Amino acid sequence: MTPPEFMLASLGTCAGYYALQYLKARKLPEDGLSVRVEAEKATGPARLGRFLIEVRVGNLEARHEEGLMRAVKACLIHNTLHMSPEVKTVIQMAGAEVEDATLKA
Repeated sequence: MTPPEFMLASLGTCAGYYALQYLKARKLPEDGLSVRVEAEKATGPARLGRFLIEVRVGNLEARHEEGLMRAVKACLIHNTLHMSPEVKTVIQMAGAEVEDATLKA
């Protein structure tokens, strides 16, 4: 798998985990739960610019849609992507340390 594919897998797994927890907590059927994630590439700089998370569930009453959506959006990876985390890059070479001066995503 490529690094972007791992990122999508992480996002999908996280969304699926929270969806499953919602269903279990309410003793709702777990059959039919599946998650599909895709992303569009963006440029300037090259990155994943847009994500789609598709959560499918079996037969649930419509009243659970909002709660299930809240559960999926509570995912740590989902929230991280929404909040532009600080990213620090450090390269260590033969006893010297080279640090990225910019601390943004």
